[in-house]
Amino acid sequence: MLDFLGFIATAALMVLAVNAVITFMDVSPSAKLILATLAGLWIGIAAAVGSAGMIAISKPFPVVGLFVAVPLVTAAIAAAWPRARTAMLSIPMPLMIGLNAGRVFAVLFLLLAAAGRLAGPFPHFAGWGDIITGIFALPVAWLTKDAPTEHLNAIAAWDLFGAADLMLAITLGVTSAEGSPLQIFHTAPGSAAMQQLPWSFVPTVLVPFWLLLHAIIWAQLRRLRSLSTSE
Repeated sequence: MLDFLGFIATAALMVLAVNAVITFMDVSPSAKLILATLAGLWIGIAAAVGSAGMIAISKPFPVVGLFVAVPLVTAAIAAAWPRARTAMLSIPMPLMIGLNAGRVFAVLFLLLAAAGRLAGPFPHFAGWGDIITGIFALPVAWLTKDAPTEHLNAIAAWDLFGAADLMLAITLGVTSAEGSPLQIFHTAPGSAAMQQLPWSFVPTVLVPFWLLLHAIIWAQLRRLRSLSTSE
């Protein structure tokens, strides 16, 4: 049952995230098509790697780390080009913050822990951090609706907390022997594919996506702060 709910949650979040960001990004239709194709390809690769059991490989390096690092490095390189940087900064801040509301589905990790399928610090530290970030996402998004410059500190505090929670989750996932999210892949009942999916979509797709959003929000906040001080 938890795997079924996990499939629904991860699929819904990925579809919503990709469509929402691409729809509201200020780029040409051809660029949107390319971005949608790349996003679909990335999700397909993540699904293939997860179902093949490769996501649990930790030697000579954690494979899951590549799925986090590659999108972030690619975005950082792309930001060196003014057009790409402008496109990323064109994504509405309320939308990016609001998409984080989906992180309340981290309650599923707490349910996995209660079912004995996940142990250690990961579900409690990372899980509760995601839930708190998700709960406050919509109220914080509302603050940005009319006068974001009046609430820069509150928005920045939420953004830092949400990013720090994701970094903690990555650290626990990569370094913890007990309680690592990779433990799900070894202890979940059923076929080999079900031992990997849907949970592998969290570190391979959703975590890097949310980290990118936090980075873009922070860049937008810096721009707003500089504009407010220059006035």
